[in-house]
Amino acid sequence: MSPFMLMILLFALGLGTTITFASTHWLLAWMGLEINTLAIIPLMAQQHHPRAVEATTKYFMIQATAAATLLFASMINAWLTGQWEISQLKHPLPLTIAIIALAFKLGLAPMHAWLPDIMQGLNLNTALILATWQKLAPLSLLYQINNYSCLTVLLGLMSIIAGGWGGLNQTQLRKLLAYSSIAHLGWMVLVLNFLPSLTLMTLLIYIVMTYSIFSIFMINKTTNINFLTTSWTKNPTLYAITPLILLSLGGLPPLTGFLPKWMILQELTNQHLVLVATMAALSALLSLYFYLRLSYAMALTTSPNTSTNILSWRLENKKTKLPTAISIILTICMLPLSPLIITIMM
Repeated sequence: MSPFMLMILLFALGLGTTITFASTHWLLAWMGLEINTLAIIPLMAQQHHPRAVEATTKYFMIQATAAATLLFASMINAWLTGQWEISQLKHPLPLTIAIIALAFKLGLAPMHAWLPDIMQGLNLNTALILATWQKLAPLSLLYQINNYSCLTVLLGLMSIIAGGWGGLNQTQLRKLLAYSSIAHLGWMVLVLNFLPSLTLMTLLIYIVMTYSIFSIFMINKTTNINFLTTSWTKNPTLYAITPLILLSLGGLPPLTGFLPKWMILQELTNQHLVLVATMAALSALLSLYFYLRLSYAMALTTSPNTSTNILSWRLENKKTKLPTAISIILTICMLPLSPLIITIMM
């Protein structure tokens, strides 16, 4: 793909998300979602590989179905209440349909099965966009609805459980990171109705951590857990640090990922949802298991071992590593700045 076309597509991707951010009318928000979807489709299919074309086709059909359902919900709300404003979605029927449609777009359980399959067919760059940037517009609509519903709590809890269980038996890193995305989005949606600013803080920390781990896999061109056992030969220092990033994704103190989970559990307890908080905390242990498995494959196995993979050549990577270095430092060391983060975000 030419740099000019890439620039146009990335501009359209940002424009669609920005339109959805700025809109208060359902039709304008729907238009932003459609621009966003149409802009990422050429990026997904640029490999000209049957697997990428299959993933692109599936993504287009799923996103078109979810967008049509969302437009249908907004039309029902306009018919019943005479309101096209996003914040005026008060009737239970269109509210339920809209939340389900947005959950379908985000990949929340039980509408999550498409996300790992599609991410497996993409390269790491496009998979990173799908796991981070593409979540912003639908999540902003959920944020604007801001109407308490037991459905959002149920979807969040199911996503945490499904994200943990689904990643246990995965060997493909893109599928594993897709289940990680499902689990983290579950934490965000779980507390969205009670403390929206905490959801924004969780989203910011999730994007930083996800960018860090994707960048490391891009630098070493690693897509399978079996190759992690020998990838330490390329950059031993980087792969000694990577387990800390994975444990931060798992939410272990004193790393950054512990902060949002801790505050979400505290807020759920304050809202007298002790059972929900307990189930979410226990389900987080499932995600922690596959993060520990990746850590073991990368940093705790050295030759000689039982791996049948051939050691990779230590070729120098010419890509700039400054953004990766900054995101790694933030992923590992941002917890001491938690009082400042809480003051700014909340």
